[in-house]
Order: sequence, then structure tokens, then C-alpha cells
Amino acid sequence: MNSAIAAPAGSVAPAGESANRAWLRALEMTARLDQAPLRLLANVVEEWAGQTGAAPALLSDTECFTYADLAGRSRRYARWALGEGLAKGDVVALMMSNRPEYMAAWLGLSRVGVVVALINTNLRGDGLRHCLAVANPRHVILESGFATLASNAPHTAAVWIHGQGEDAQAPRLDLALEGLTDAPLAEGEGPDVTLADPALLIYTSGTTGLPKAARVSHHRVMSWSGWFAGILDARAEDRLYDCLPMYHSVGGVVATGALLIKGGSVVVRERFSASQFWSDVARWDCTLFQYIGELCRYLLAAPASPEERRHRLRMVCGNGLRPEVWTAFQDRFAIPRIMEFYAATEGNFSLYNVEGEPGAIGRVPAFMAHRFPAAIVRFDPDTGAPERDADGRCVRCARGEAGEAIGRISAGDGDPAHRFEGYTSRAETERKILRDVFAPGDAWLRTGDLMRLDVRGFYYFVDRLGDTFRWKGENVATTEVAEALTGAPGVIEACVYGVEVSGADGRAGMAALITDADFDPAQLAAHLAERLPAYARPVFLRLVDRLAATETFKQKKADLVREGFDPWLAGGRVYVAQGGGYRRLDSALHGKIL
Repeated sequence: MNSAIAAPAGSVAPAGESANRAWLRALEMTARLDQAPLRLLANVVEEWAGQTGAAPALLSDTECFTYADLAGRSRRYARWALGEGLAKGDVVALMMSNRPEYMAAWLGLSRVGVVVALINTNLRGDGLRHCLAVANPRHVILESGFATLASNAPHTAAVWIHGQGEDAQAPRLDLALEGLTDAPLAEGEGPDVTLADPALLIYTSGTTGLPKAARVSHHRVMSWSGWFAGILDARAEDRLYDCLPMYHSVGGVVATGALLIKGGSVVVRERFSASQFWSDVARWDCTLFQYIGELCRYLLAAPASPEERRHRLRMVCGNGLRPEVWTAFQDRFAIPRIMEFYAATEGNFSLYNVEGEPGAIGRVPAFMAHRFPAAIVRFDPDTGAPERDADGRCVRCARGEAGEAIGRISAGDGDPAHRFEGYTSRAETERKILRDVFAPGDAWLRTGDLMRLDVRGFYYFVDRLGDTFRWKGENVATTEVAEALTGAPGVIEACVYGVEVSGADGRAGMAALITDADFDPAQLAAHLAERLPAYARPVFLRLVDRLAATETFKQKKADLVREGFDPWLAGGRVYVAQGGGYRRLDSALHGKIL
């Protein structure tokens, strides 16, 4: 056990004092980035390797890297890229499972100007071919377990296999790396790469449609890393548990960069396991944990573990923690502090709930308002765009009113943190931008998220715009309905969406539910009547055995929406609201509804 870690479970500074210090630390970590334009995250790792090279950097059950190891390994990747004639701006696609080697690969490649496309390891078929095609890579690196997917690579790209596998047609990258020196790069060995240069392509989750490849500069990598290091008060003695996909920004950049920039260490697990989670956290002596909200819900639903309170976590950080889960999660597992945040890979602003206000995604103190140029504007779900007034300008929402969150895009030489770096597709990039929003010529980035701001200045996530629907003239937020459903007896999980009903305007609410033996439709109806207005209560219920989700646990709704409330398509387990309760929907009643 590492006795040097300063904050034991249960020690929490006063909320106001702690919040202000967190903001000031984050400012200190990021305010001078542009004064050292050649200092990339890979260079920070080199600095730590020179100071405390034997200190652990990345840890896992299969491989562990000290800072010296990580620096040396990344240098081999850099030299491999240079030896292959890769030029600044060329793309290499990387498809590798969560492991320390993953970080070494993109750090080394990007430090010599190569842009690394982080490929989702769950992709197959058309989705995989699409993601590789939009990246237009010169080389594709596949971990040996994914070697059979080589045929999906563009014919113009050279394929390399990392590790011993069955595909003998492609060269072994790991063997090529062993033939290269891990000595520090000499001056002039490789091009100058600045913070303004692109580092990564990170893809959206693709809950609907095909993923988009978002451009991520070195400035963004360093800004994310420094900002979160400050907010978390990351220290060299800290150890963060990371079981999130490393091909996404949170698991692969934020969770890792925030610790590496301060000389701390990260425990990398290949994938999340509810049954092994607390034993891992205790065994590795972790002090921090990066979460996605659904992981917390899974842990809360899991059987009690003797190790679930025998940890030394001082804080957990993440996004998507639902209000109905927050307090129960914190109390059961003795979590001293929860730091919820809001951000998007391609977004130009972020929010931080450093006060630990349950359910909120952030609050911007007055002295930081200039650093977070955000607004919430009225949104019309019928047009799919923000409302405009008689002068053609967007309308700001009142406190407590839900609307789309937007962030002002800096122009020209403005603050790099507020630029929109866009996607590989120019058309997709342009679709995200609102122009002439509050003044002629201004430009704001659409987040695609509904939020509301309360009277105290706390932001709350309401819903994704694609999920919100209108019924009986009212906007219905699926997340709020799902929260009410999951608090009902017998309901394990709920997925809420809108479905078309012939002859009716808008979309009727429908919920797909995973239930247990205690589920009673009549009891559910009474439960919802106490918690939701009539227009927001689901018109239809569908009982399912499982709900499809993305690799980051976002629910997939497209098939559910397509199948609607047809009992034949839904396996017969569909109920319709009737007479203050729910009645089993048969084919005859289905015909009357249509």
C-alpha cells in the first residue's frame, strides 16, 4: 500500500474553498500552454522519464510501463514512422485493445506529426470500413486478435499486425519495433510538431448513423490533460483506475493524460467488469476512478462485495451519472467526492461540477465566465433547429427552461480552446455550426444536447436532441422519463423513445423495460402518475430481455423505434396505457390504435 497518498477516504474540504481551489489549479495548468508550442504530451512523458524514470506510468495485468519504459517505447514508434517515410499530417489507423502499449503507440506516432485514428475495436463490416475510409490512412495497425479484419482496410493502406497471430500475410509491427533503438530522439530527428498540429482522429459513438471522425489537436490533448489534472488535484502519488475504451477521448486521453502530466499512474483494464471492479481498485491501491454513469448504475445493481468499501478512492470523475443513482452510489461505496463534468470530443466548451451537487453537470463561477462562452437557446423539435425571433436571432432560454446548449467559436487567433476543429467531413463540420446567432457574423457550435440552468447557476443535462420528442404539444425528455421508470418497483432498466401513431401529431412515448419478478404494470402506472405529467408518461411499454448499447453504454434505439408498438415485431410483450393503467396489446387492439 502507498502510504504517501494524502487524502484518505472521508476527508473533504469545505465545498466553496475546494471549488475555488480546483478552478485555480486548472487555470494554472493550462494558462501558459501557448508559451511552449513544441511541448506535447509525449514531451511531458520524456520529462518525467528524466526525473523519475522508475516511477510507474501505465499498469495492467499483462504489461506495466514505468515512465522510462513508456518514453522508450514511444520513441520506437516514432522511429518506425520516420523509417516508413510517414510525413507530417499522414494518418495511421490504430486498432488495439486497452493496454499500456496503446498509449505508447499514439504518443510516439503523433510526436513526429503522424495523425493517429483511434478505431473502435467493436466495429465490423460496413462500420469498420467506413471509419477506416474517412481516415484515409497510409498504414493500419491491427492487434493480432483483430488480424482477420485486415480485408476491411483501404487497398491503398499498408497493414501491420502487432503480436503473434494467424495472419502471415502482413508484417509484424512488434518485431519491427524490436529492431529499433529506444534512445532519445536526436535534435532534427523528425519534423517540428506544435500544439496547433493534429494529433488524433477520435470517432463519435454512432448511436444513430455512422460515426464521424473528430479532429483533435495536440493543443486539445494538452488542454484536456492539464485541465483535468487541475480539477482532480492529480498528484504523482495518485493512481487512477481506467476501464473505459481507450479509443474514446475520456478513457484514452482525459483519464490517462491527467495523471501522466502530473507524474501519476494509470491502471488500465481491458474492459469493465462489475464483479471484478472493487477487487481491482483495492488490489491496485487506486485513489481515483474515471467513470461513465452507466458503470455506476451497474455497480449499484451488482451483489455486495466485501471489498466495495475497502478502497482508498478519494474522488471519482466522469459524466452521465443520473440523479437517482448519484447519492445511492456515493453512500453505498463510501465515495468521498464525485466530480461530474460535461464535454464532447469535438466540443469547444466544457462544464465541471466541482461542488459535487448531485445531478448537476457543472457550474461556472463568475470569475471563469469568460473562459466558458456557453449559452442555452430555445429549440424547436419540429424543425430540428433552434428557434429564431423576428430579427432572425436565436432566443436565450430563461432560468429553468430547457434548450440546446451552444458554445461560441473563437475566430482567427482567438482562444484555441474555443475553436471548433471539426470532422474529416466538411459537410458534417458545417452542420454543427450556427451562424448569426446573437449578432451578425458570430458563430456557435451546436452540442446536440438539451440543458437547463437553475437559479443558482448549475447546469443540468436534460436529453439528447435526437431523443427528445413532442407529444400533445409538449416536449418530452426521454432521460427524465427513464429516471422515473427506473425508480419503480420491478424495473431494472428503461430505454425511452418516441414512436409514430397513425393520425396523431408528434410521437407517443414508449419505453422498453428490463424487469424482474416484482414488476406489475398497474403498480408502475400509479408510480408514474405521481412523478410525471400525463403527456410524459409512456403510452406504450415493451418488455425485453436485453437492451442494445454502444461500447460506452449509450442505448441504441434505432431498432426499437423502427419496430414501434407492433406486438408481432416486439415479441408480443407490449402494453398500452388505458383507463389509468396498462393493458396487454394484442393484434386487434393494435389495429384500432393505428
